Amino acid sequence: MSAITRREAREQLLGLLFETEFRPQEDVREIYAIALEERELPVDDYIKRAFFSICENREKIDSIIGENSHGWKTYRLSKLSRSVLRLCVNEMLYESDIPYSVSINEAVELSKKFDDEKARPFVNGVLNSVKKQLEEARGEENG
Repeated sequence: MSAITRREAREQLLGLLFETEFRPQEDVREIYAIALEERELPVDDYIKRAFFSICENREKIDSIIGENSHGWKTYRLSKLSRSVLRLCVNEMLYESDIPYSVSINEAVELSKKFDDEKARPFVNGVLNSVKKQLEEARGEENG
């Protein structure tokens, strides 16, 4: 089996994250194992690393999303928008080899492809706000 592209991996990861929204009481390791077996989720380092990172750091990721969603509570967002935002914020925090602009562009493309058309500008706005916050924090660390 050939390797999948990062964009394909993000789409698979988004599906997995979306699925966990409907199974909040289940162990994420079990959800991942079942997806590998029954849904034929590709074995991919990025998908596995990002999925478990998002699950482990969800509280911090959701807090950052909440701080930047301008009055929207994270739990009130659609399950799909929330999953797209989590995927991107995780990349921005923990995948240092991916530029913020690439992560944001990919998240907007996912939103465009899978979410309501009204979600795209919201997702873009939140993620650009997160980018600014992270860049300012990075500047303070280096300053």
